[in-house]
Amino acid sequence: MNKNSENFLKELLETPSPSGFEQKAAKIWRERVKRYSDKLVSDVHGNSIAILNPKAKFKFMLAGHIDEIGLMITYIDDNGYIYTSQIGGMDPALLIGQRVKILGAKGDIFGVIGRKAIHQMTPEDRKKKVEMTNIWVDIGVDSKKEALKKVAIGDALVVDVPYRKLSDDKVVSRATDDKAGAFIVAEVIRELSKKKLNICVIGVATVQEEIGMRGAITSTNSIKPDAGIAIDVNFTSDHPETDKKKLGEIKLGGGPNLHRGPNMNPIMEKHLFSTAKKLKMDYQISANPRGTGTDANAIQLANGGVATSLISIPNRYMHTPVEVVSLNDLDDIIKLLVNFLANHPANRDYRP
Repeated sequence: MNKNSENFLKELLETPSPSGFEQKAAKIWRERVKRYSDKLVSDVHGNSIAILNPKAKFKFMLAGHIDEIGLMITYIDDNGYIYTSQIGGMDPALLIGQRVKILGAKGDIFGVIGRKAIHQMTPEDRKKKVEMTNIWVDIGVDSKKEALKKVAIGDALVVDVPYRKLSDDKVVSRATDDKAGAFIVAEVIRELSKKKLNICVIGVATVQEEIGMRGAITSTNSIKPDAGIAIDVNFTSDHPETDKKKLGEIKLGGGPNLHRGPNMNPIMEKHLFSTAKKLKMDYQISANPRGTGTDANAIQLANGGVATSLISIPNRYMHTPVEVVSLNDLDDIIKLLVNFLANHPANRDYRP
């Protein structure tokens, strides 16, 4: 991946964007794509929509959600300790001892997630499941009054961890799910802007996927695409304590994760596989016997039905502060989508 693209990815990943609080990350995304788009709009829901070749009759939608999981302040006790609920889903045990960033109205406020020290725990305490009600955020104040000068009920927060490169092409961040997908959509728009297209391509950085694919529902209903592809992450099975019998065989660096199942239009599936083979690109296959629980599900079911597929980014440790992806996989997905869309005919009948 070139340095310019990686810097954009890093900025996107490090900018907090819990569901409902995507505005700063969405602004970064729009700044990236505006010079390459024929038209750039946003909607009242917060979706960012970049359009190429808008006069073409056939509309093809790409969606990558820009929201991430996070927390929200629900209660502050008399001593200024803050209690939270989850935005999206995560294992509460992963939060113990983490540093956090609260998105306050007057700027970011930093804190830590505390719990009783292990030395003070009884054997019964140690057996108890970690719940959101028995961990708290400490921002270093001594009273509720002092805390309320800095934060408010309903403020969102994220675990405060930076983007880091690991060995080779692997990187770690708290929010590759799915800002890596939103990144891919932006880079595909950038690359396609250099080409003569037969179709209208509409790239969307969707919002609120983590709480029910809400942005994909509203944007698809307004765009009314003829076809669409969602780009999201999928679990890898290349680390300890995973079951390949359940997950399939998916690994970092193995190439784009393509899918088969009822959420995938079979004709589009055939053309995506054919494109990957023409590019002599490694790819991986997942079987999905039901809806996928991604934006692809929302796109497929909108407006009387849309020809839809899903391309996934292999992701280790999903919904943790240490999600790991391969930059080579991101580059290959961009290349696959650019070739597929640049060679898409002015009209294609996706009826099976």
